[in-house]
Amino acid sequence: TGPLKDMTFSVPEGSGMRLIYQFTVEPPAVSFRATGEKDGILDIDPKTGVLYLNGSLDWETKTSYNLQVESLDENGRKVNGPYTVIIVVEDVNDNPPEFDQLKYSGVVRQNSRPGKPFMYVHATDRDDPSTPHAQLTYSILHHFPNPYPKMLFQINNVTGEISPSVTGSYYLDPQKQDSFTLVVSVKDMAGMSMNGFTSSADVFITVKESLWKAPSTIYIQENSTQKHPVNITQVHSNEPDVNYELFEKEKLPRLPFSVDQNGIIYVTEPLDREEKDTYSFFVVAKDKEGELVDKPLQVVVVVEDINDNPPVCQKALTVLEIQENEDVGSNIGTVSATDMDEKDTLNSRLQFKIESQVPAVPASNLFFIQQDTGVLQLISRSLNKQIASNYSLKVLVKDAGFQTICDVQIHVIDINDQIPIFEKSDYENVTLAEDLPVGTVILEIQATDADEPLTGSSYIIYEIKEGDPNKTFIIETDPKTNRGYVKINKALDFETTPVYNLLIHATNPEPLVTGVQYNSSSFTVFKVFLSNVDEAPVFSQEAYITEAFENVPVNTLVATVEAFDPEGDTDLQGLQMLQSQVQVQDMMYTSILLNFTDNAAQKSKATFIINLKDVNDNPPRLAMNYASFFCHPLVGGERTLIQATDDDEQRFYSTFTFSLKDDMNTRNNWEISKINSTHAYLSPRHTNFEEKVYNVPIIINDNGRPPLEAEINLEVNMCKCSSEKSCF
Repeated sequence: TGPLKDMTFSVPEGSGMRLIYQFTVEPPAVSFRATGEKDGILDIDPKTGVLYLNGSLDWETKTSYNLQVESLDENGRKVNGPYTVIIVVEDVNDNPPEFDQLKYSGVVRQNSRPGKPFMYVHATDRDDPSTPHAQLTYSILHHFPNPYPKMLFQINNVTGEISPSVTGSYYLDPQKQDSFTLVVSVKDMAGMSMNGFTSSADVFITVKESLWKAPSTIYIQENSTQKHPVNITQVHSNEPDVNYELFEKEKLPRLPFSVDQNGIIYVTEPLDREEKDTYSFFVVAKDKEGELVDKPLQVVVVVEDINDNPPVCQKALTVLEIQENEDVGSNIGTVSATDMDEKDTLNSRLQFKIESQVPAVPASNLFFIQQDTGVLQLISRSLNKQIASNYSLKVLVKDAGFQTICDVQIHVIDINDQIPIFEKSDYENVTLAEDLPVGTVILEIQATDADEPLTGSSYIIYEIKEGDPNKTFIIETDPKTNRGYVKINKALDFETTPVYNLLIHATNPEPLVTGVQYNSSSFTVFKVFLSNVDEAPVFSQEAYITEAFENVPVNTLVATVEAFDPEGDTDLQGLQMLQSQVQVQDMMYTSILLNFTDNAAQKSKATFIINLKDVNDNPPRLAMNYASFFCHPLVGGERTLIQATDDDEQRFYSTFTFSLKDDMNTRNNWEISKINSTHAYLSPRHTNFEEKVYNVPIIINDNGRPPLEAEINLEVNMCKCSSEKSCF
């Protein structure tokens, strides 16, 4: 109740007859009157001033009512008003959502982009759109058929857009399943209420083959005379209004291809197979935001060969040799040529033919060339070096459309019918000191050969046939003069071999003709005497390595070294240590220089290394000088970190055990807890400490072999602290 004034009331729709408000009578008023949008449902009792509803409101019919209310005196004259009274109809969720179609149909392409809508459904709700009553949520209830664990389609729960899922983008294939039926539901109350209304509709989807396919390999003939650019293929995106682009993985100076916005791919210029025979690039489709709408497609272009390259002689002049006594059919050599056209095609097939032979004596057809291989053969046994020592051939080489001439020169070489003959059959002897260095020339020898100079028939190879099984000597030949140089190949040793009786043989690399053999004229002898040189003793090893514990007693035998005299002298003056005493403190190893002398005061040296092994001979200690303190008074939970170390080798002795001294005062006041092998925490057991310095005895054991332990007094200061957490 209340006085008459402008007022607004909210009334839920469908609530039926009810009292809304009672206006109080203020004299001289005795009654009320209401006019306006009463619509036979709203009114006011004139005497009591009760505003009431005598029927049900419907938000979907009318959302508000405007009334004018005034008070009247006993004569019916207006006292107050009119005042505006507004009745706002509150919506309740009394309408289910409705699809705008009972059935929907759509088409999706194979390999369509996941999340890209290809159709949508739409529903409406007659309830108030500003309330959850008309907020709709879409979902897929059923999916027929569904051959995979995950759905092939998805729906935007707000917009109703239907698109392929990630699974669908991969698996949709019209060859396997070309149609699907979805049961799509829509629910009001934003899908958040169990009392919301739900409606459903069927969606029929047809799967069609993807338009986005890589074209088959494209073949383009090189050096095309067509007007460029030339259309070579076309691609089609599954989606409209896309932009096509080309890109390449190879970094070519230029890509002779382009694509227009219809997906037509062009070759922009004539191609040259010899420059590049295959192109591989990619075409992509992008939406207006520049995002890819499909996976890139690979385009492969093969450049087809035409016969546009002549044969090329591999050498400006091919030089071959043949002996004058070669048999008919002998292979002289090969004329080689190349063709840059495609290999293993008729365009690069080469054929050979002898066009001319100069001189044409003793016949004009002494040689034959195999048509398809270029192999030259002797066709007549008429060669005679005295008549002609050289022949010049013109060889025609041709492919299907071009030809060229290759020049060939054939040298007729003398047959090897003469043997090398030494100028001396005995080079007597030479005496050498055994310490001459390797490579020293000890003798020059000479043989001659009457065959044609500077050929394999006249070149001489010197070889020691007897007297040098270990190849102590070698003989090198000067190719211009055929002079031989006998050199030391290995170190000489008088004690092993004091004398060499050498038998030297001279031969040719070219085989002798039938009926000719090497004889005694191709052999010579030579004797080498070695003179003894006093040599230094030799240790059995260049270096001796042993190991010993660092605490080994003085005069302990740690190793034995051996030496011998190459001269066979056993009267060595013995081992001298140039370092008289081994120092073992703080050392990983000690190096000692050993010296042997013989009677001639020849000396040799060797290195003796002792690797010292650590023993556990150092007790543990604190890693640093600790100045530990706790802020007084204690509050609980305080602790200080301590670290132990050991002067022994840490890789063996680095695991420490921490404990407190076994006295009641220490154990009642302190406790120690190990963190790891080298660290521990020291903590007070209570907070009732005085402000002073405490000595805490700590026992640290290194767990070595044998174990060593140390008792360490750690000073702990209980002090008043500054704001920086340090003692005053």
